[in-house]
Amino acid sequence: MSAASIRSVNRTLLLACTPFVGMLVWMLVSNVGIELSEATFPMNARKSVLADPVAPAAKAIKGLGQAQAIAKETGKSIQRQLTLYNKTNADMKKIASLASAQAGRPYQIYDRRITRKLGAPAATIQSDKLQAQLFYLGTRNFRSYALKVKLKDESAMKLVLGNDKHGGAETTLAAVNRYKAAIGVNAGGFADSGGKRYPLSTTVVDGEYVGGFQPSYKDLFFVGLNGNNKLVGGKFSSKQQLDALGPKFGASFVPVLLQDGRKTSIPSKWQSSPKRAPRTVIASYKDDQLLFLVADGYNESGSSGATLAEMQILLQRYGALDGYNLDGGGSTSLVFNGRVINNPSDGNLRKLPTNFLFFK
Repeated sequence: MSAASIRSVNRTLLLACTPFVGMLVWMLVSNVGIELSEATFPMNARKSVLADPVAPAAKAIKGLGQAQAIAKETGKSIQRQLTLYNKTNADMKKIASLASAQAGRPYQIYDRRITRKLGAPAATIQSDKLQAQLFYLGTRNFRSYALKVKLKDESAMKLVLGNDKHGGAETTLAAVNRYKAAIGVNAGGFADSGGKRYPLSTTVVDGEYVGGFQPSYKDLFFVGLNGNNKLVGGKFSSKQQLDALGPKFGASFVPVLLQDGRKTSIPSKWQSSPKRAPRTVIASYKDDQLLFLVADGYNESGSSGATLAEMQILLQRYGALDGYNLDGGGSTSLVFNGRVINNPSDGNLRKLPTNFLFFK
């Protein structure tokens, strides 16, 4: 482009800008101000523009602080409730323990009373299944022993057949060893036939009648335990009558000695046949503890041992409720912790068809 052309363009641009330059000079000389109405910037927009940009964060922090405070107070409240619950629970346990102790006091008092009558135990077996105490009694005319047993479990006691056979026989010690029992006592009477020894009359083992039910006759009775470890016994004319008591085991012999703490009439035959003899008696207390009394004798001639009337006196003296005479003479056997306690009149233990065993 030529110099003349450049000058022509510059003049044209200068003329075009002249009105704006002139207006700016006039505004500066005249001190003219420009104001904008509020409508130009509404209030909310102004607040948004003018508000502290830190405010939203501060508000959030304040809200968080309040939430933390509420959570802290809630935590304290929960802790107070938990402390109160634990205290209440502990108090309830104390009350329950006290109530249990109070409920057991009558038994403890009663047990102490009957134990004092027997004297100091010579030996004790204590387990989850039973508590058994052995006593040596200070009787005048014969040597005697007492076994007091509290059954805590339904499996703590049972009646077993000799070698587990109907017609079989074994000593009480052999039965104890075979079953690994803690205690053994001879049970019911027997009758020999065909070289075998059979239990006398009605016998129950594990809830089953061995040889069937036989109605009571003459002076025979049945005695055993039911499913609640309660001693049941007496004379029964029918199986239904005995079934009603729910016997789980038991044996038979003669005669009944005590009922409801009162002496029964001893048939004349058993007062003199024999008059004195080794004896084994089973009895119960009102709290369902069992008491076995065992008396020694030198033989079965009637010159040594205890009379049945003397056994009745002992039962009453020691506070028994019901008492039954088990097989005696050479059958009398008491094994405690694997040791034979009594002195068998035969010189050795007799083989028997039934024995009571206790397990710890």
